[in-house]
Amino acid sequence: MKHIITIKDLNDLDRAAKQFLEEIGDNKLIAFFAPMGSGKTTFTTAICRQLGVEEDAVSSPTFAIVNEYRTASGEMMYHFDFYRLNRPEEALDIGFYDYIDSGNLCIMEWPENIEEILPEETLRVSITANPDLSRTVCWED
Repeated sequence: MKHIITIKDLNDLDRAAKQFLEEIGDNKLIAFFAPMGSGKTTFTTAICRQLGVEEDAVSSPTFAIVNEYRTASGEMMYHFDFYRLNRPEEALDIGFYDYIDSGNLCIMEWPENIEEILPEETLRVSITANPDLSRTVCWED
């Protein structure tokens, strides 16, 4: 089934993030495929807000590669940014499989850089920036 969520503007982010979380069901491994500036981190921040993560805790993990957040329910979630990785082995060096095998939500930016080690069950989500400045989030399950 194909899912499409349109984010009209920044004021629409929380609604879109809530809808996204409802529609992904039990999927815990989420990979955002999108070009630079399309809103991957901004959308991830909105998802974190919906899960009750303290907003000042959320930032792009570009330099850390992974940030760990605690949701309002006490569960851990992980936010990866693989932009700076040159080889999938670098993800393995940070314990990538330990994170994704944890059963916790894992949101990944720039998964293209580690695509060959992404588990089959990873939900591949695209974010497209539209000419009217809206964003389209889509995936198939």
